[in-house]
Amino acid sequence: MNAPTRTDLTAHPWFFCGIGGSGMLPLALILKGLGAEVSGSDRSHDQGRTPEKFAWLESLGFTLFPQDGSGVTSADQVLVASAAVEDTVPEMVRARDLGCPRMSRAELLSRLFNASKTGIAVGGTSGKSTVTGMIGWIFTQAGRDPTIMNGAVMKNFVAPDAPFASARVGNGGVFVSEVDESDGSIALYTPTIAVLNNVSLDHKSLEELRELFGDFLARAAVAVVNADDAESVALLPRTHASLTFGFAPEAAISVLPDSVVESPTGITATVIDRRDGTAHPLALPVPGRHNLANALAALAAASAAGIPLADAASALEGFTGLARRFDIVGTSPSGVTVIDDFGHNPEKVAATLATLKAHPGRVIAFFQPHGYGPLRQMGAELAEVLATRLGSEDIAILCDPVYFGGTVDRSVGSERIVGLIEAHGGQAEHIASRADCADRIVTLARPGDRVVVMGARDDTLSLFARDILARV
Repeated sequence: MNAPTRTDLTAHPWFFCGIGGSGMLPLALILKGLGAEVSGSDRSHDQGRTPEKFAWLESLGFTLFPQDGSGVTSADQVLVASAAVEDTVPEMVRARDLGCPRMSRAELLSRLFNASKTGIAVGGTSGKSTVTGMIGWIFTQAGRDPTIMNGAVMKNFVAPDAPFASARVGNGGVFVSEVDESDGSIALYTPTIAVLNNVSLDHKSLEELRELFGDFLARAAVAVVNADDAESVALLPRTHASLTFGFAPEAAISVLPDSVVESPTGITATVIDRRDGTAHPLALPVPGRHNLANALAALAAASAAGIPLADAASALEGFTGLARRFDIVGTSPSGVTVIDDFGHNPEKVAATLATLKAHPGRVIAFFQPHGYGPLRQMGAELAEVLATRLGSEDIAILCDPVYFGGTVDRSVGSERIVGLIEAHGGQAEHIASRADCADRIVTLARPGDRVVVMGARDDTLSLFARDILARV
């Protein structure tokens, strides 16, 4: 498939089915920024969820339609839909009847990405969005004017006219994007620089992940690989050229072991470039050793692209993080702190809990599973994390998995996970309704507690977290 030109992309209208989704919204923004005519629909819009997001899209010139097929009117339109959209959705039926070309979200993104002069793809089971945001910020501060495609709102780029800044449209020939292994679409990308954060169980088996990530690294000119992750290191023989990062002493981009200092809101360290022995101070205004690891990945990617390590480290001192990535909503007058977090698989949840448990105070961990299918795939591992990474005074509270419609098997839900947590010796409760969970959390919370709201695929979790803060 030939790389698309700007004219190719703006010569016909586009229709996004599910335009408000975390993967769809930034892609629609990038197309709009290139001058394309973009309209769309979203079930959340029809249900009145996150109305401010859709009002903002309309203010930018996007035309929004009910998800009833009425927005698909011409065979000239290209329909973009994620792999999760079922063929029975009215837009899909209407597009098929009219003969509209159809592209998946990943197909469109990969075409845009592969057409760029320098493509930096960030893969791995965890940390993709944060590393993508860090790399994008480094390149922006270095004057490289990147285009950035992220699955989360990047706080550094939020402005009154861009409250949902999950994308940045640049003209520097650099395209920084997270890429997804969960649907296999990572196979569509041919990166200049491929970053691999980690390989662990999430949506696919480890055997499938090893093949997908190995092929991903093999297609890149340079692979940036986590030296702390055995599964990632095992894929190094697949690379053409590589640069490693991590806390391991053999990592090319690493830290002085005794230099790491953590606080509840940040982390500092001295970064070592073992290629030349130089040392660089790093002060991150986001907390947790996992964010320090994310920073090492971003620094290595920037170095692979020719940005001096000192400049990249300096830029990260101004990195303000991503929405819903250990996002401290606030602390109530009574001393209860509420944190909003995207943790939804065992590794992400473990990293979040490790950051919380590095400091004193009881943890009330609320978790909303992001679907029935993922819960079946990784439920046992998730239960073990929630049981073993929390202390005897802490408690996990799970509501039913998120469900926006469709034909998925809903026979096994959160009650199974609670049973497994208790079997591991942990303390947990299953309360089906999310609203009832909030009531329970407000009843339980006492001064000094940290309440963390975790889950994915549901923007209203941020509203849920803010509501809890207001009530405690």
